[in-house]
Amino acid sequence: MDLKLFGEVFVTLLVIVDPPGMVPIFLALTGALPARQRHRAGTQAVALALGVIVVFAVAGQTLLDYLHVDLPALQGAGGLLLILVALELLTGKTDEPTTQSTSNIALVPLGTPLLAGPGAIVATMLFVQRSDGSAAEYVSIGAGIVAVMLSVWLVLRFSGVIVKILRPGGIEVLTRIAGLLLAAIAVQLIADAVAAFVRQYAAGG
Repeated sequence: MDLKLFGEVFVTLLVIVDPPGMVPIFLALTGALPARQRHRAGTQAVALALGVIVVFAVAGQTLLDYLHVDLPALQGAGGLLLILVALELLTGKTDEPTTQSTSNIALVPLGTPLLAGPGAIVATMLFVQRSDGSAAEYVSIGAGIVAVMLSVWLVLRFSGVIVKILRPGGIEVLTRIAGLLLAAIAVQLIADAVAAFVRQYAAGG
């Protein structure tokens, strides 16, 4: 295994995914759930994110080419999804989550586009494209991805300590703050996607 490549993949994806920054949003979405359901949501989100990143690492460019979809379009779609979630957080519609919604929360927005977002997908695809095709490099990239997802899972798994400290009132305040932050992330994603489209078509013209 190429330890240098492993380190590059691990550090790059860890910075992009930002596990500590995920905690407020995770707690805002799952803070009112029982501990068992919260843990399940965290595990499902990480498992989905790992699956999405691996799929795009293996066949991402081929899939996008087949669907005639550019990466900025994927980025813009992620931004729109996050705006919908941010509005729910800001208006308090997630204050009483149900068991039925636990898996939905884990899939969207936690699993994707927050954990397996455009940034993580593009970075992984670039690492694969830059590799020389050797088994050692593929193993290093795969190990880096798994290590990052394991780190995220550990952070989310032990976020329950914060729930006990904040209590319901603190969780409600955190939910509104997380909604505002999530809206800002969503707007930035859409702005970056629009800028990328403008540059793409300007260069093509």
